[in-house]
Amino acid sequence: MERPNPCLTCGACCAYYRASFYWAEADDETPGGVPVALTRKLNEHRRVMIGCEGSKPRCIALEGTVGEQVCCTIYERRSSVCREFEASWINGKPNERCDAARIAWGLAPLEPDAWDFPNLPRAA
Repeated sequence: MERPNPCLTCGACCAYYRASFYWAEADDETPGGVPVALTRKLNEHRRVMIGCEGSKPRCIALEGTVGEQVCCTIYERRSSVCREFEASWINGKPNERCDAARIAWGLAPLEPDAWDFPNLPRAA
């Protein structure tokens, strides 16, 4: 379930994993796509968000402090790999990759009640 507010307290995945995606998702090929200026060519078929490589990755589009307050500056234009990454329990099931990123940042894995929003429907 997509949450309307791009500002969160976590951001661990954005500062742990490489965000690479099909090259045509960038705005030089798809109007309203990922800003190409924030990417670089990874190979013939993929681009990567600047900052997401090396031993200490951090997406260039992530603002703030991981574990406190972060915001994706291109939230509405983010790539499919970011759109498809689900935080643990957001749809009623854990995500081991989310948990691993949180643990790497010294954050506890999310619990099933982490997404109890009174005005939003729960996933079945």
